[in-house]
Amino acid sequence: MVMLEPIIEDHFMNTVAEAPQTETAIASSQLEQLKKMTTVVADTGDFATLKQYAPQDATTNPSLIFKAAQMPEYQPVLEKAIADARKSGLSGTRLLDETMDCLLIAFGAEILKLVPGRVSTETDANISFDTEALVAKGRRFIELYQKQGIGRERILIKIATTWEGIRACEILQRAGINCNMTLLFSLPQAVACAEANAKLISPFVGRILDWYKKSTGKDFAPADDPGVLSVKEIYTYYKKFGHATEVMGASFRNKGEIIELAGSDLLTISPQLLGELKTDTTPITRKLDAMAAKESKIEQLALDEKKFRWLLNENAMATEKTAEGIRLFNADAQKLAQFIAAKL
Repeated sequence: MVMLEPIIEDHFMNTVAEAPQTETAIASSQLEQLKKMTTVVADTGDFATLKQYAPQDATTNPSLIFKAAQMPEYQPVLEKAIADARKSGLSGTRLLDETMDCLLIAFGAEILKLVPGRVSTETDANISFDTEALVAKGRRFIELYQKQGIGRERILIKIATTWEGIRACEILQRAGINCNMTLLFSLPQAVACAEANAKLISPFVGRILDWYKKSTGKDFAPADDPGVLSVKEIYTYYKKFGHATEVMGASFRNKGEIIELAGSDLLTISPQLLGELKTDTTPITRKLDAMAAKESKIEQLALDEKKFRWLLNENAMATEKTAEGIRLFNADAQKLAQFIAAKL
């Protein structure tokens, strides 16, 4: 996926200006060092934060939109969405659905005034297992953005990484509509997305760590963090076999996870962790390298629907976290719908 909170996985696209030379060299912050290796994405939905950290891209989800829509400073965005939806002449449930879509696009359009790159807009969680509905929603989002004068090259359609979601991604990508595959927790999901030519994937590092900490009762050092290891495996696989799909690590729980993934295509980082990186000048080194990945011994994975479903079923963490994420996004979408219905 705009939602201004954890919504904007902003991709800071390595647009770092060189600091002027002074007599006394000033050590670069870890954030500046990271930007030279990775596109930094700000994980926030706050416009002020976007201005402060100047991200390249941004993303949204129902949770972020719900939070933002309740803030007084964003009431003009909500009012515009309602006004745009009323122009459709619809009523009842259809008007509510139209308003929800218009609100997502209204936030996305405002964010695109602040970022030079792309915005991700999330599809409805309750259609995560309906390929046809996902394709229709993706096309509808593009249509609404075009009415705002925004071209499809600046939009990523955000879809949960179910088998049906991946098939929708494949159809949309063939139509020139780029997708960001979210709620992704395993290599089979990542491989299927790459084979569908997804533009971007968002593996959730922190949620993977959460599951393993809860299931084992243990803590993990950043280098041994299961979420970090998952993203490293996916990145290595993509570079080894020449997949163009971008890898954007997301959902970080600590700064150490981020540093261990320096060199990933993109990383989406919360304001708190961006602040920690900005105030620390300890040197960091590239941990992920495309050329090194090509020498990996990782084996290619042959997938069809049956194999995909079986491997996902065998991975309890990925199965549970994907389902949980869809449920939580849907719950927040319902809260947002109730909030908007009261306004209508």
